[in-house]
Amino acid sequence: MASMNRRAMVGLFLCATFLCTKLILAQSDNSAREKLIASLNALANVQLAERAKAVAKVQTRADAEKRKDLIRRKILDLIGGLPKHPSSITAKQFGTLSGDGFRIEKLAYESLPGFWVTANLYVPAIGSGPFPAVLLAPGHEATGKQSQYSWGVNFARNGMVALAIDPLGQGERLQYLGSDGKSTIGGSTGEHGEANIPAMLIGENIARYFINDSMRGIDYLAGRKDVDANRIGAFGCSGGGTSTAYLAALDDRLKAVGVACYITSFQELLPSATGVQEAEQSIPHFIEQGLDFGDWVETFAPKPYAIISTTNDMFPFEGARHTYDEAKRIYGIYGAEDQIKWITGPGGHGNLGPISPAILGFFLHHLKGAPAGDAAFTPERPPRAEDLLVTPTGQVSTSIGGETIASIVRSHAPDLPPQPASPQDIRELTGASAMPGTDVPMTGVARKPAILMLDSPEHAAPELDRMAKSGWVIVALQPTPAPPGTEGLKSPYLGSFNLLSLRAFLVGKTIVGIQIDDAIHAVDSLALRADVDPSRIAIYGNGPLGIVALHAAALDSRIRSVIVENTLASYR
Repeated sequence: MASMNRRAMVGLFLCATFLCTKLILAQSDNSAREKLIASLNALANVQLAERAKAVAKVQTRADAEKRKDLIRRKILDLIGGLPKHPSSITAKQFGTLSGDGFRIEKLAYESLPGFWVTANLYVPAIGSGPFPAVLLAPGHEATGKQSQYSWGVNFARNGMVALAIDPLGQGERLQYLGSDGKSTIGGSTGEHGEANIPAMLIGENIARYFINDSMRGIDYLAGRKDVDANRIGAFGCSGGGTSTAYLAALDDRLKAVGVACYITSFQELLPSATGVQEAEQSIPHFIEQGLDFGDWVETFAPKPYAIISTTNDMFPFEGARHTYDEAKRIYGIYGAEDQIKWITGPGGHGNLGPISPAILGFFLHHLKGAPAGDAAFTPERPPRAEDLLVTPTGQVSTSIGGETIASIVRSHAPDLPPQPASPQDIRELTGASAMPGTDVPMTGVARKPAILMLDSPEHAAPELDRMAKSGWVIVALQPTPAPPGTEGLKSPYLGSFNLLSLRAFLVGKTIVGIQIDDAIHAVDSLALRADVDPSRIAIYGNGPLGIVALHAAALDSRIRSVIVENTLASYR
């Protein structure tokens, strides 16, 4: 295997003198992408059907407890476990704000050594506690914790402490801060996606860090004298609903949770216009391992859980109905049907205004012992949003410093010593399934060398004619999916196959693995041609397709030489 520039590559192949056949296999329309999505959805439906059978077998409390244990072990395995951290938690105070019926403490705590989480703590102005408390996880708003002001105020005025945190990549925790004070990657989902790439290379998922940040937030609350550690809940909407659902499944200290505008079902989400959205929401192998949204809810049984949905949400309402019905049956096994609630309201994603009284009432009832029912909710806006900032510069990296996700993941990499990968390892990691075909000897014609070119038609075209005249049989293949799609443009750095990759990850596939299969099938076609010498088949890959060429050659011994250009030399 070798990497060389284009001039060297052309010089290598122009030495041949045979006549050439040129085949171009590429699609310029969107049909290949649409067919791939349909096939991935079909595979997901098969896997979800198997899960449904497993859930249907849960008939007793012992069955339910056994499944809860299985789900937790699977989740931990899929995200790479949870990080280790000191038993005590370090926090810094950055001042306070006073309001009508509440005060706000501006603070930061370490979720890992040197990895700071900025937060606003809303404390009731009347009484000394210990108060019940709730962790507030923002959605994907760029402002992070600032978006939780209205909720923090309403909880505090009702005698509850509320801790609103900045998720990584949001608020004061940008992981890729540019000189202009903005993210070099793009919005919050772009930051999350970029952070997930190196994490996946070492067997982790960015979700583990969201969960750990939240767990350490619970540690902080539980350690305060004015908080009742036995009455802590969590609430979040959208991306905050995601992290809250994850936290609830793994942290037994929570007594009540509300997950808004996230819970649905994959059977409804995957074919929807929205589809998959986010790195931390798309844990690789999640569906393949027999999991669905319902598992986040059912691991919390029999404790109080509110699924909160809006009728026109991008997370399909009918999927939420399906999950609620399934989870209610599981809660029923515990004799706790009244502990799971589906709070619904009109409007689109995040439109919680009409149902805020019901949400607040849910928490007051289950954490404070208030009568069941709606509670008075007063929408509030901060007089000056910038006053909610914790750090002097408005960013952890330029005020406190410390670690970033990139530095944390990089520090873990040396723990994984390099070792040769077997073909089985490659298949398991990439999801590639094509097996090389058997060559059928042909006679009667002169045999020619052949090359499979993995490249865009525009980039490959100048070389194809020159190589054709030199006597090579050429297959120019633009593997599925083609062409690139706009649905993946969360960030220019994540490329145009980002969301398609997330969809594939869920069912145990990868874009690289799918493209490897395409390449092996193309080699099958070459090897069966009467005019091809099967002992002289080469493969060329440009850019990301060089990775495909390298993996295909490792799985298909008929590929005798490899040329890659503009391709990563090492993941490390």
